[in-house]
Amino acid sequence: MGITELIFLAIGLSMDAFAVSVCKGLAMPELKLRHMIAVGLWFGGFQALMPTLGYFLGATFAGYITSVDHWIAFVLLVIIGGNMIKESFEKNEDDPAEASIGMKAMLLPAIATSIDALAVGVTFAFLIPSVFQVLFSALLIGCTTFVFSAAGVKAGNVFGLKYKSKAELTGGIILILLGVKILLDGLGVF
Repeated sequence: MGITELIFLAIGLSMDAFAVSVCKGLAMPELKLRHMIAVGLWFGGFQALMPTLGYFLGATFAGYITSVDHWIAFVLLVIIGGNMIKESFEKNEDDPAEASIGMKAMLLPAIATSIDALAVGVTFAFLIPSVFQVLFSALLIGCTTFVFSAAGVKAGNVFGLKYKSKAELTGGIILILLGVKILLDGLGVF
């Protein structure tokens, strides 16, 4: 996986966190820089942690399934991307966001938005040869998510829910396209 694919992957994975951050920003009557940083750290931290955990889970079983690893990566990314696209068309207006950025309010959303990163981490076991590259990838995903989440809080505070569904749709499309590219690479098309 090259740096370009990794950047697109990081952007795609950060879209769920961005969408939730928009809702957080919408609920905050008075937005401060520390709010943006706190939300960015919650989402970015979990987005960096989960692919690392997923990698070690996947590496445990990699020897058993290397002949179909590109299919596994493809299926996982299509499922995650498809779910994001589906969610982009759902209306969640009856589920108002909470303005709090404390542990009680942030832990579950941070975990929920990073589950897809855990699944992507499993695919890293088949695609990325060294632990150093996995850690770099996880750090890039975490930093990208930090930036998108902090920006999402600001966007939500300024613009409201206008961009939430577009972010989820974009993220889903990016993940599906990456899955197709990985499959084609694995089949020797590229």
